[in-house]
Amino acid sequence: MDVSIVILAAGQGTRMKSALPKVLHTISGRPMLWHIVKEAKKLSDDITVVLYHEAETIRSYLEENFENLRFHIQDHANYPGTGGALMGIEFTNDRVLVLNGDMPLVESEELEKFLTIEADIVMSVIDLENPHGYGRVVIEDTEVQCIVEQKDCSESELAITTVNAGVYLFKKAILEKYLPELSNDNAQKEYYLTDIIAMAKRDGYTIKPIYVDEENFKGVNSKADLAHAEEIMQERIKSRWMREGVIFRLPKTSYVEIDVEFKGECEIESGCVLRGKSRIVHSHIKANSIIEESEIRYSSVGPLARVRPGSILEDTHIGNFVEVKKSHLKGVKAGHLSYLGDSEIGEGTNIGAGTITCNYDGKKKYKTFIGKNVFVGSDTQLIAPVKIEDDVIIAAGTTVTKDVPKGSLAISRTPLKIVQDFYYKFFGKK
Repeated sequence: MDVSIVILAAGQGTRMKSALPKVLHTISGRPMLWHIVKEAKKLSDDITVVLYHEAETIRSYLEENFENLRFHIQDHANYPGTGGALMGIEFTNDRVLVLNGDMPLVESEELEKFLTIEADIVMSVIDLENPHGYGRVVIEDTEVQCIVEQKDCSESELAITTVNAGVYLFKKAILEKYLPELSNDNAQKEYYLTDIIAMAKRDGYTIKPIYVDEENFKGVNSKADLAHAEEIMQERIKSRWMREGVIFRLPKTSYVEIDVEFKGECEIESGCVLRGKSRIVHSHIKANSIIEESEIRYSSVGPLARVRPGSILEDTHIGNFVEVKKSHLKGVKAGHLSYLGDSEIGEGTNIGAGTITCNYDGKKKYKTFIGKNVFVGSDTQLIAPVKIEDDVIIAAGTTVTKDVPKGSLAISRTPLKIVQDFYYKFFGKK
């Protein structure tokens, strides 16, 4: 589309009370700024991100995740404020959409509506039930007349419930004309973008309002706002997948990040956490289980299980208190109380309770290979690197320190010693 987009992300975000830049705080697995850039990319290839505070940190993240972004460093010392943020930018297209990097819930479909309105300036507005504290937007005959700060409102203006939502579409000529005329003659000594509204109105330009939903244009300025935005995003993510056929038991109790993908009829029970680029295919994730950056195919996980990054489970069942990390399990059963890390385990293998792949010697990680149709008894330790071939039985309580050939029994136990009447001698009674 013939629109340039500017995303304002230069603020310090002091109300977040965090060393992390505000726009890099995550919502459903991705920073706030990622969400808005993703939506902006659907509208235009000409996107400029305005930075100042922690500029290199933010720029580095965006360049790792997006191509063809432009960056502008605000001259904050001389030109602070939202108007100052646009000074020095060269706009490619005849229309310029100005967005905020802390509005992670805006979607491209809503932004497209700005482009359908013919005006010199299109200004987003929200009707609030309680507008206290906000400047009022005065609208007459379908045009914005002015923005009045609450302290300057007359009695009739205080009754207005329409406020500025902070997103604008300008004709490029308007910005080129009025940005140089902005003044910082105000209490904050900043250059305000809203002052262009008054100047354009004074000179007879058309300023049209577009009414938007408060939820979608919600700005995040505190960690309370962040939590509220997270709730809204989670509702969207899970509703989308339920429409695709995924079953969620008590969906509000589970957390699903934006990059998680489902295929087929999956079931997610209560209290589950699904993170990163996990892929769930025709599988059942039982209550209070965690999946991180892994692929689960035709399998069941949990309850109370954890699959850590880099794992693939195929036709497998892992049960409560089983942890899998960077492992490939195919056709495996591990019912409970096991740790399977850096391993490959073949079809028909059963992992007994208390089994541990000892994959770390304090310096390096090593792999454990377990073949097909292996029976691993309870309380077994597999000291990697080690290979267990097909059709092997490992007796309960065994510590495996070397490779086990096909068809074998591996057993290591200390002899059981029984001392008659020791109980009575120890306690001095019978």
